Amino acid sequence: MSKNGLKSRLLKGYEEMIKILFICHGNICRSPMAEFVMKDMVRKAGVSDQFYIESAATSTEEIWNGKGNPVYPPARRKLAEHGISCSGKTARQTTKVDYRCFDLIIGMDSANIRNMMRIYGGDPEGKISLLMDHTNRPGNVADPWYTGDFDATWRDVQEGCHALLQELLADSPG
Repeated sequence: MSKNGLKSRLLKGYEEMIKILFICHGNICRSPMAEFVMKDMVRKAGVSDQFYIESAATSTEEIWNGKGNPVYPPARRKLAEHGISCSGKTARQTTKVDYRCFDLIIGMDSANIRNMMRIYGGDPEGKISLLMDHTNRPGNVADPWYTGDFDATWRDVQEGCHALLQELLADSPG
């Protein structure tokens, strides 16, 4: 479904929720940060009942014996600094079924996009994008796994989620 179709569905008050899936490599840092930041933003905007938001990984590196690891402690702390809880979230790997179930599938970096294309068998419905491509600073979300800089990741995720939500609400009355 096109972004215009999503916006129309939201703005016309359809009961069907807009389903967003955020993706990163392991689903313990960037994508859960995006998931819970976006959930917080839609709650504060008073539209949480119109959205279903999750996150997932392209790899199984953070999944052991079928059980996903929790959100990485520094990512949890960064969310908590802003009053956002990610309690209970554990890593899961995206599957081909997710492509059918979600309206927007948002990757954190170009490697995520390549891996999603492989997992999903392409993007025939144009659902896949990079989070930062919704901003005035296209590109990758800073990866704190390698840098330890969760502040930079927070800024990217905050900016990307804000821009994405503004896109979806741009023509909303009142």
